[in-house]
Amino acid sequence: MQLSKFTDYTFRVLIYMAIHQEELYTVEQLATILEVSEHHLKKVIHKLAKTDYLISIKGRAGGLKLGLPPKQINLGEVLRITEDNLCIVECIKNDMNCHFMTGECKLKGIIQESLNQFIEVFSQYTLQDIL
Repeated sequence: MQLSKFTDYTFRVLIYMAIHQEELYTVEQLATILEVSEHHLKKVIHKLAKTDYLISIKGRAGGLKLGLPPKQINLGEVLRITEDNLCIVECIKNDMNCHFMTGECKLKGIIQESLNQFIEVFSQYTLQDIL
């Protein structure tokens, strides 16, 4: 399984913001510091600002900061929020995409189980655990 850039950037932002909890940052500053595309980072920040993970303070002296203590940010939940497509094979989304399988496909069950375990491993850790 390969995580999307979106998830990668999300984890980078959360880690950096957790290390520097007392500071406020703009998207532009974070993009420069993290050496990532500002365009992509704006999308990440927009999504995170809709959650409790990140606070966006408006105004001249505003900026972004971590919204929750790192020990309250579960990595599995972050993964679920940021990965739009956790279907690593087409048949997980749509059974009709596989014309070679008939009946109950055992491979599909194995793939789904492995994906669930992948997410479960992330869910065992918080942002605090990786600081």
